[in-house]
Amino acid sequence: MTPDAENRGTDWLARCDLRPTRQRLTLAALLVGDGQNRHVTAESLFAAARDRGERVSLATVYNTLKAFCDAGLMQEVTVDGSKSYFDTNTHDHPHFYWEDDGSLTDAPSDQLEIARLPHAPEGAEIASVDVVIRLRRTKR
Repeated sequence: MTPDAENRGTDWLARCDLRPTRQRLTLAALLVGDGQNRHVTAESLFAAARDRGERVSLATVYNTLKAFCDAGLMQEVTVDGSKSYFDTNTHDHPHFYWEDDGSLTDAPSDQLEIARLPHAPEGAEIASVDVVIRLRRTKR
């Protein structure tokens, strides 16, 4: 990994009170090292770490992603109630879920209009609204 990627990962972790363990620093550098936002699954991040020769377990990757989400560094996006993606862009924005290859990408926020939401039940408040637009490539 390049020193720039490691520095970006270290700076990213410094935004919160997470202890910068070797595994967290490695995964942070993989997630934000090139300055781009990412949508990853635990499995894809685990594979990327292994491809770089890093020794990290899948359980550690899951736990680290959860810690990153709890610290506000990432957000979890659930598709189908069973598949979770982790997004380094924590601003509210919609997503495209590509059914053909199982990938998640950002959708243009400026094109989304939500005119009205239902009232929350008594004793509750709306915490957030997640928009995942499922896409399928058309056959030509």
